[in-house]
Amino acid sequence: MKNLTEENGQDRRSFLKSAATGTAGIIAASMFPTIVPASVFGKYAPSNRINIGQIGIGRIATGHDLPEILKNEVAHVMAVADVDKNRLAQGKQWIEKKYADKTGKANYVDVKAYDDYKELLANKEIDAVIISTPDHWHAQPAMEAAVAGKHIYMQKPTSLTIKEGRMMADMIKKKKVVFQLGSQQRSMNPWPQFKRTCELVRNGRIGKLKKVYVGLPGDPAGGNTEKMPVPSNLNYDMWLGSTPEVYYTLDRVHSQTDINDRPGWLRLEQFGAGMITGWGSHHIDIAHWGMDTELTGPIEIDGKATFPPAGSGLWNVHGDFLVNAKYANGVEMEIGGTNPNGVKFEGTDGWIFVSRGNVGVTASDPGAAAAAKENKAFYASDPKILGSVIQANEIHLYESPEQHQNWLECIQNGKQTVSHAEIAQRSCSACLIAHTAMKLGRKLKWDPKKEEYIGDKEANATLSRPQRGPYGTNYVKG
Repeated sequence: MKNLTEENGQDRRSFLKSAATGTAGIIAASMFPTIVPASVFGKYAPSNRINIGQIGIGRIATGHDLPEILKNEVAHVMAVADVDKNRLAQGKQWIEKKYADKTGKANYVDVKAYDDYKELLANKEIDAVIISTPDHWHAQPAMEAAVAGKHIYMQKPTSLTIKEGRMMADMIKKKKVVFQLGSQQRSMNPWPQFKRTCELVRNGRIGKLKKVYVGLPGDPAGGNTEKMPVPSNLNYDMWLGSTPEVYYTLDRVHSQTDINDRPGWLRLEQFGAGMITGWGSHHIDIAHWGMDTELTGPIEIDGKATFPPAGSGLWNVHGDFLVNAKYANGVEMEIGGTNPNGVKFEGTDGWIFVSRGNVGVTASDPGAAAAAKENKAFYASDPKILGSVIQANEIHLYESPEQHQNWLECIQNGKQTVSHAEIAQRSCSACLIAHTAMKLGRKLKWDPKKEEYIGDKEANATLSRPQRGPYGTNYVKG
């Protein structure tokens, strides 16, 4: 694709800045320098497209993020980065084939491939990035992308710890880039029932909200502990990132043969907290939306969980668990595996349950097959509740068409996304607070304003982790 430097001797960002500042009604170029109006170049002219780099090219990137982003004509995926050279080559080929199939032109795009995402971020032609990496590689590249002036779509959960999530949210606010978390249950496509449920609850259709039940699965024990040689195609040191150095074994990382396999790192606390953040980031976010607590957190939490015993294999994230939380508005939340996978809002005059049903469920996730089989995505104590009309003078929540589309539209219009950085930080922190309660097995008091535990040094020690340099959020300057 011909770039703007070739067209007029100016670099892309300088050209777009001059065009934007000279046209009425355009967003301030200092905040969103890469978008010009359709009237200047045509709706999808090269100068008006959003050039995107994909960071991480695994099952979520190829199975969800890229297929959704490529539905939008304004988006142009021009680069990919991964620490696994085999996946990098597959990703480049995958994207190029999608464009070839779409346009009928075999050489429509030559996707740039980087084995170090920092080189991708240094490419001034790239306006925005999608981060589809393991959990321990979320906050740092997001912060660095913000410093580089790139807009960010990032898979959940937001961070490995509450403090690095706070650092990330603050950096995004400081740099004024558009951020969207992959909390796609907030968007109308493919699950309009979540927004509908939250509007019904917020408008009192079940009376005064008293309790919320969240159903989440756990993970099984297992995993091969055998030490193996590091594949020559994998930069294992960079893959480990800020976490401690440990020997390589296949079940610690990802499949070397099937990009769609559920990776082993999802079941290791070194890289994430397990399903409490994996699915919890979705369902607890919806609970917060319906509770009107999406910019705060619990004030008290108590939890217990089973963890794999020594000698049961490599994986060590939680199995069955039960967490109870209290919020300042008086609402209580129960999170556990005995509840149906989804969110149930219970009020003084009835209840509503909402889930994905059999639409968009990831079959490889524990408990997903059972949830899909039930196919009960939206029901209530009284069917009349579900048909209630939300009047014009009542609460109408943010309506996003689809999570990736909403992000692209907000890059263009300068508005906040449906799952902006502060909302993302709060949904993730509630999950991590629950995880700490599960680990310690006792009641904890939380200050949502200061984002710290009250009078508990042991609990506060979990707010951050030592970071193995030169990786980690502590090493990001901006």
